[in-house]
Amino acid sequence: MRLFFAVLLLFICNEIKGQTYEIGLFAGGANNIGDVGRSNFIFPSGPAFGGLFKWNKSKRYAWRASIIYGEFTADDSKSDIPSRQQRNFIMDNNILEASAGLEFNFVEYNLHRLGPAFTPYLYTGVTYFRYGYHYFDAAQLQDVGQKDGSFSVPMTVGAKLRISQFFVVGAEIGARYTFTDNLDASNPEGSNYEEFRFGNIFSDDWYVFSGVTLTYTFGRKPCQDCFQ
Repeated sequence: MRLFFAVLLLFICNEIKGQTYEIGLFAGGANNIGDVGRSNFIFPSGPAFGGLFKWNKSKRYAWRASIIYGEFTADDSKSDIPSRQQRNFIMDNNILEASAGLEFNFVEYNLHRLGPAFTPYLYTGVTYFRYGYHYFDAAQLQDVGQKDGSFSVPMTVGAKLRISQFFVVGAEIGARYTFTDNLDASNPEGSNYEEFRFGNIFSDDWYVFSGVTLTYTFGRKPCQDCFQ
């Protein structure tokens, strides 16, 4: 009889395949890295905010999806490059991205045991984003009144800490390598815009979201912990 109940419990565990999920918010700042403005890797020039969802598949990794909106200003006068200061271009843009991929924990991260749970982590995946399409004409920013879209590769490093049974706080810096060179209006596509191109047209732009996260955890206890 005991063997029967043990087998039954194991079967139930395998059937429910319970996992822990997280849903929450991201808030921070955004900046670009391109041919206009500062060349700093991390120097937010506008706000960024959004939501994220995680499926903690194991103690070592989680599937993750997020939607984040950010704004940035690229201002040559604030650059440490003399040629940009002399040029004195300035432009504003915004980005709306949807991203999905894998978050890898450096140490085992178990949300089902009492006490704090802390780990640094890395995240990467695939991102699609929309941004404003602009170009410079006689040093004046021109808005063509449309959005353009492209893909990027997120490279994020962060750390997270469970502060209670249900809440986790984190901090992260995520650089996105894009497949466009016109986030800063330096390389508009199309034969009609050739005269408006400048800078390094062979190097695509980057943008960076840096900030904090707060997530709420929910879901069943994983099967691997059923007998612990």
